[in-house]
Parts: sequence; structure tokens; C-alpha cells
Amino acid sequence: MNVEASVRQGPRQAGSIEQQLVAAVERSELRHKPFDHVYMEDVLDPASYEALLAGIPDQRFYHDLKHRDAVRRDGSSTRLRMYLYPELLKRLPKAQKRVWLPIARALCSRQLEIAFKRKFRASLEERFGKPAERIGVYPVPILLRDQPGYRIGIHSDVAKKAITVQFYLPSDASQRGIGTIFHEGDKGAAAKRTTQMPFMPATGYAFPVALTKSWHSAATSTKQDGERVSMMVTYYVADSLARRLYWKARRALLSLGIHSDH
Repeated sequence: MNVEASVRQGPRQAGSIEQQLVAAVERSELRHKPFDHVYMEDVLDPASYEALLAGIPDQRFYHDLKHRDAVRRDGSSTRLRMYLYPELLKRLPKAQKRVWLPIARALCSRQLEIAFKRKFRASLEERFGKPAERIGVYPVPILLRDQPGYRIGIHSDVAKKAITVQFYLPSDASQRGIGTIFHEGDKGAAAKRTTQMPFMPATGYAFPVALTKSWHSAATSTKQDGERVSMMVTYYVADSLARRLYWKARRALLSLGIHSDH
């Protein structure tokens, strides 16, 4: 399919985007080493994936994400972020909006949340001490364009996160070796025992955040590696009315162009 035509027509779906993502979660194998996680393959049908790549928004729609490891000496960032809430996509060109709206809705959907909770039930219930269905979370979906020089050291994710998900968006297999690295620990020999998630087309990984287990990192990328494009949806803990209101307020501020650098 011609790239321009694929953007103009939008995805020809084998099931809705939401159904495809949910199915990818459900059929993925739950792996326990070095910690509970899944590696998802064929998360979108070829036509939908091609349309998605053809419709990647220009860098002018992103802002710098200034966590410590991403900031250059001049203060700019190697990680560019664009929020994927449906209401924020109105600024995109019409053709791109047609492609990204179904994605944004799927990443925010209750069905995708339920699929991840089912997959990670044991780990989530061990951490939170209650049935997975009763663990309140709030999804924050983003599109990322990591520039050469991006890196992030070994970390396990902060306590306010419940589930971390990343969908990879390379155009081919040439970036296979720049995926996220999982570690058995954060120091010494354990940090050196690793498992890497292949950065392949229409793939992704997810894991329940375990504060002393889910150690992961990203090695410093080079100019030869090129730009690393991906989507993330982070499920933040929202177990109280106050926390849900907090995340809804942050989302509302985004509509006004007000966002956090972190």
C-alpha cells in the first residue's frame, strides 16, 4: 500500500484497534524471569501498522520530557513526548487524526486495562493485597520519539505506577537491538544478568511494577541506531477519589497546553 494512501484511508482493521491490542495481551505468554512480564507480537494487523507509521506526527507536536537521564548538557532533551488522549488530537491534520484517534481510545480503554490486570493478577494482588479488579488505576498514554543519545539507568519504576506498557514502532527489524533491557537486580552481578525486549515492528512489552524486582534500563542510543519511536501507556495507582481527581485535573490542564516536564 502506498504510504500516503494508507494515511488518507486510515487503517483497514482486522477487528478494531482495541480488540487487536487486547488480543495481543491475552495470547502473550506470562514470563517470570527476571520478573513477571509479557512480550507481545503482532499487536496490529499489517495495514493498521503501516498506516500508523505513515501517520507519525511531526516533532512540533511534542515537548521535551526532562527526566535526569534524558537531558543534554544544553538543557534540551533526548526524549520527546506527545500525550495520546483523544481530546488532544484535534490539533493534528485530519488524516493523522483518523489514524491516531482509534489508537488513543484503545490505550485509554477499560478493556485493555482489564486485559493487563488479568494477565498480571498474581503480581498485582501480591503488591496491593486485594483483588486485581479492585485496584484503581489511571492510564496515561504517550507517543515517544527518543533521539540519539537517549538512555535511562537501571530502575524499577516509582511506587505511583502499577503497570508499565510500551509498544514499539520501528519500520523494520534494523533496530532490533535497542529495546528495553530487563535486569535481575540493580547492582553487581545481578545487574549484568539481563534479558532484552527485541525492538521489532508491531511488538511491545508490559510488566506489573514491583518495587524491588522490575529492574530495567535503556542503553545509550547512537546516531547509527537512529530515532526510537514507541507508544507507552502507564497505569498509575488511583486507589482513592483524590488520586483519580488528581489525574483528571492533570489531563484537563493538558487541554490548556499546561504539562509537566517529567
